[in-house]
Amino acid sequence: MSGDPLTAAPAAPAAAVLALGTNLGDRGEALRSAVRALRSVPGVRVRAVSPVVETDPVGGPEQPDYLNAVVLVETDLAPQGLLDACQDVEARHRRDRSPAAVRWGARTLDVDVVDYAGLVAASERLVLPHPRAHTRAFVLAPWHAVDPAAVLPGPGGGRVADLLAAAGAQGVRPAEVAL
Repeated sequence: MSGDPLTAAPAAPAAAVLALGTNLGDRGEALRSAVRALRSVPGVRVRAVSPVVETDPVGGPEQPDYLNAVVLVETDLAPQGLLDACQDVEARHRRDRSPAAVRWGARTLDVDVVDYAGLVAASERLVLPHPRAHTRAFVLAPWHAVDPAAVLPGPGGGRVADLLAAAGAQGVRPAEVAL
């Protein structure tokens, strides 16, 4: 990549990690639909999808439990382009990103870029790696399940297995949802 690392397309396909979560409506169908939508994004190839976990909400107001999964992709898009594609998938699932939306509130779908080829960079819209991924068992548990050798780069990073052990898996349960 040359120039701004968040807006420059990679010279070769880049590996990225996406975290999906939902706690409104038909949660299983929302995750299945999101994976189908990601498979249809030009320049994005889904390499693997984790098992689904059900998790207690973290932060925010009282709300229903979440279903979470991690999707490993390979992409020709720049990090910002991948974020735009993820937010388009959210919008198609009626995700409310308006200023009136409650931070860490209930949502129809959340698609976060957790890691992009080990890049450590930040802009107003995108911070890589995701700044709270290293403490969130609802990201770490499904990521570890789909890629036991995974490493989260950057501050607070390390082997995902070690980060998961430190974060603990309290509030994370296997879910009987097929993606």
